[in-house]
Amino acid sequence: MADNARAKRLADLIREVVAQKLLRGIKDPRLGSHVTITDTRVTGDLREATVFYTVYGDDEERAAAAAGLESAKGILRSEVGRAAGVKFTPTLTFVADALPDTAKTIDDLLDKARASDAAVRESASGAKYAGEADPYRKPGDDAEDDADEDAAAE
Repeated sequence: MADNARAKRLADLIREVVAQKLLRGIKDPRLGSHVTITDTRVTGDLREATVFYTVYGDDEERAAAAAGLESAKGILRSEVGRAAGVKFTPTLTFVADALPDTAKTIDDLLDKARASDAAVRESASGAKYAGEADPYRKPGDDAEDDADEDAAAE
């Protein structure tokens, strides 16, 4: 089994080679400049590589890009083999990165929280205390309380 540093170096090399080949070497119109390679992970035995990508566009363009990547898998693997110079070229698996969708969900939740905070701030701006403004006893108040208790006892 290879060490983690070697797997990391190979993953970085695969990411760079695949990105460059997609940008300049593949003539498939489905793989235009709107496909971005975001991350690459290699297993410990350096036999399998997972390439994460994002596609700028709608669901139809994402599906077309996934089909284009699957059809170009052999060319990309051979380019990785030439560049890496390892005994066994890892198999490539392309996975759509969920990071942009997750980031959009988080942004939507933060917008809801901001709107909720603004509504609470708006409702609290004209609010008054339920009791007195200062609910704590002060040292001079004890004499008045003692007089009230004496009057109630008589």
